[in-house]
Amino acid sequence: MYHSSREIQLGAALVEAADTLFEAFDTAAYLRRLSDHCVALLDASAAGIMLIEGGETVSFGVSSRRQELALDLLEVQHHGGPCLESYGSGEPVPPVAIRAAHASSRWPDFTERALRYDIGGTFAVPLRRDGTPLGALNVFVPEPVHPPPAPADGTTLFLAQTLADAAALGLANHRVLSQYRTLTSQLQEALSSRVRIEQAKGVLAERRRTGMDEAFIALRRYARSHRLPIDEVATAVITDSQDIAELGREHPGPA
Repeated sequence: MYHSSREIQLGAALVEAADTLFEAFDTAAYLRRLSDHCVALLDASAAGIMLIEGGETVSFGVSSRRQELALDLLEVQHHGGPCLESYGSGEPVPPVAIRAAHASSRWPDFTERALRYDIGGTFAVPLRRDGTPLGALNVFVPEPVHPPPAPADGTTLFLAQTLADAAALGLANHRVLSQYRTLTSQLQEALSSRVRIEQAKGVLAERRRTGMDEAFIALRRYARSHRLPIDEVATAVITDSQDIAELGREHPGPA
C-alpha cells in the first residue's frame, strides 16, 4: 500500500509525541519538535505551544522556523489571543484572518503584533487530557499570495488537534512518571531515615547500657532541644560526630 510523505511524517510525529517516559526528557525540546512537525505538516509559517497551569503560563515551545515570530506572538497573548481562547473553552479556534480579527477588535494586542509580520491567519487547538486543559497549540499561516484563500475543509484543524491530543497524552504520562519517581524517592528516604534511627538507637543503647526505648527518648530529646531533625542526630550518632558527644554520656530524662 502506498503511503504519502505526509502520512509518514504524521506517523513519526505521533510516535515522537508518545515517547516521553525517559529520565532525560526535556519539555522545551519536546514542544519545539512538535511545533516543527506542525509547521511541516500544515504548511505553516510557524507554530507554538503554550502550557498553562492554574491560569498561569508555565512554558512556551515554538518551532525552529521563525522562532522569534512564534515566541513573540505567544508572549503577547497575556490579555487575549487564540491560545487563551482555546484553552479557556476547551475547543478549537477555527482559522481566522488576522486583518479581519483586528478590524473587529478581536484580540487587539495579538492582532496588532501579528500585522507586523507576514501572517495572514491563525488558529488554535487545546491540549487536554481526561477533561483537564493543559494548554494550547497555536499555528500561524502566511498571507495568501492570491486572495481570497480557499475555504478550510477541516483537515488542517483535525491534524492540528490530533497532534495536540498526542502531545497532551505524552505530557500527562511524563507528569505521572515524575510524580511516581518523586514518591519513590520520598519513600526510599523515609525508609533510609528509619534504618538510620534504628541503628543510632542500637549504638546509644550499647554505649549507655540502656534499653532501645530509652535510647530513642534520648535521641528525640536531643533533637528537640537543639531544634534538629532526628534523622540528622541519628546520622551523627552513627558516624560518631564530636558535635553530639555529650549525647552518649547523657541519661534520658522525661521525653
